[in-house]
Amino acid sequence: MDTEIFNYELPEELIADDPSARGTGKMMVLDRSTNSITHSDFSSITDYIDDMTTVVFNSTKVIPARIFGKRSSGGRVEFLLLKVLQNGLWQVMVKCSKHIDKGEVVFFENGLTAELVSRSEQFADVKFSLGENELFDYLDKFGDIPLPPYILKRRNEKHSRPDDKEKYQTVYAETAGSVAAPTAGLHFSKEIIGKIREITGGHVENVVLDVGLGTFLPVKSEKVEEHTMHKEHFVIDGATAARLNADKAAGRKILAVGTTTVRALESAAVAKNIIEPCDKETGIFIYPGYEFRFTDRILTNFHLPCSTLLMMISAFAGREFVMDAYREAVENRYRFYSYGDSMLIL
Repeated sequence: MDTEIFNYELPEELIADDPSARGTGKMMVLDRSTNSITHSDFSSITDYIDDMTTVVFNSTKVIPARIFGKRSSGGRVEFLLLKVLQNGLWQVMVKCSKHIDKGEVVFFENGLTAELVSRSEQFADVKFSLGENELFDYLDKFGDIPLPPYILKRRNEKHSRPDDKEKYQTVYAETAGSVAAPTAGLHFSKEIIGKIREITGGHVENVVLDVGLGTFLPVKSEKVEEHTMHKEHFVIDGATAARLNADKAAGRKILAVGTTTVRALESAAVAKNIIEPCDKETGIFIYPGYEFRFTDRILTNFHLPCSTLLMMISAFAGREFVMDAYREAVENRYRFYSYGDSMLIL
């Protein structure tokens, strides 16, 4: 399958660099049963949820994971902390003007230091001078929210703004571990979630998938099948899995909020309509031809051309239908990407 068939033209001015207020913004509704497109707004999402729907969120929390330091020579270094490794080290993405190799120590404000234990291309395993909990506290005080590069480019800025710490975080975020937000969840206000709980009779569940850097990267291989998918850690506890399996058995429709939630649910599926508790990494790659085993409906944003996220949505709704919808979204001036508008697929 050619990667290029997932490409499309997007005027740069449609890339959102600031989100709409929670509970607002446009929402395109794709109905797979009628192959129809409806233009709506997010405040009407509860019109598409009934008492036989179960809504599943990804309650991961974005870490202010960008920090800026200096080498002993005075050169500037940027770290993006990706994940904690089993040996207590951190995997980071490194940016600096000149090559930096293992053994070197980087100095950050307020006394934090980091030694590069190993280096591979733009990635490194590093040992910080603070333990994991202390480092999380440090990041909360001094770290920069890792906004996608296209937002910073649109703003012509190098750092996130103070209010991004709240805007680039869902209102239900609980478990710190992501370097990117599950952006479909950014549309929800606490009031809308409360209304959903009422409509569904409390059938609202949380899973956790720590969103990694690879989520938004385009596929660079000419053939889709040749792409190597990044891995992300996810957790679905036993009680949540049991309730979701019971809901499926009762005929309820599972609405996954965001592609990261889909990724967790489909990775946990061991058979049609059955998932198992999980606490592990997933490298699942969903593209056209994949048969969904647990997800019935998806709320998502508008994704980058040739991205794995666009391929997942195309697998769910059909590539031609989705690409037609994207063209219509451009014509109707929808806002794209992480801070953009939403798409509900029924």
